[in-house]
Amino acid sequence: MLKKSAADRPSKTTLILYGRHPVLAAVANPFRQISRILVTPENARDLLAACDKAGRHRDIVNIVERREIDKMLSPDTVHQGFAACCRELENPDIEDICRMADTKKNSHILILDQVTDPQNIGAIIRSCVAFDTLALIMQDKNAPLETGAMAKASAGMIEHLPLVRVTNLSRAISRLKEAGFWVIGMDGYAKTSVAELKKGGKTAIVMGSEGKGMRRLVEESCDLTVRLPISNKVESLNVSTAAAIILYEISCKNGD
Repeated sequence: MLKKSAADRPSKTTLILYGRHPVLAAVANPFRQISRILVTPENARDLLAACDKAGRHRDIVNIVERREIDKMLSPDTVHQGFAACCRELENPDIEDICRMADTKKNSHILILDQVTDPQNIGAIIRSCVAFDTLALIMQDKNAPLETGAMAKASAGMIEHLPLVRVTNLSRAISRLKEAGFWVIGMDGYAKTSVAELKKGGKTAIVMGSEGKGMRRLVEESCDLTVRLPISNKVESLNVSTAAAIILYEISCKNGD
């Protein structure tokens, strides 16, 4: 993850991460600021070992009964005996991502246009890390902030993916084009199939919200729109499922 200088950092809010994978991944991330961890006795050994390995002080760890963690979270939250009070991660900006891309022969980025479900975004983050996506770009408005639910859905992979938040997606796309990215929009009605895409280079994939798809100006900013070749019996796929498929396809084509 990229780390900003103190002057560049906006004020970050406190959030609670929960679940085994998200908390252990957060402990291992040197850029994640953690003030307090609650863990049940049966999980304490693993958590303390993770703190020791990461060089974190054990005094942030509180060994408590499960009901103490239950009180911190919404009813029916599946926390698995782990919870961590921490700060949101710092977000790199579009220039940071362009510089990262300059060091690679092939790279791909995913852009979400008003996808709002934290569970879907968490699942998308997991797929991004699985297929070596350089970064995930979202708006700073009309997109959820980092949450415990998002981190849980990502299985802790939120710690490994740069999340870029921009004011205007169309301007961000223009900047990516200047940096040499070919911008592809996902549209179920596009004439071109994803299988027809050329191999290699810098690729940015744009996915719109379920139902509405990409907004007009965002779609017009794309160099090309493509569709997934699915059966005509199915109108569309869940955005996180579609993201996994296109990221796999792009990753294979780029040889990442």
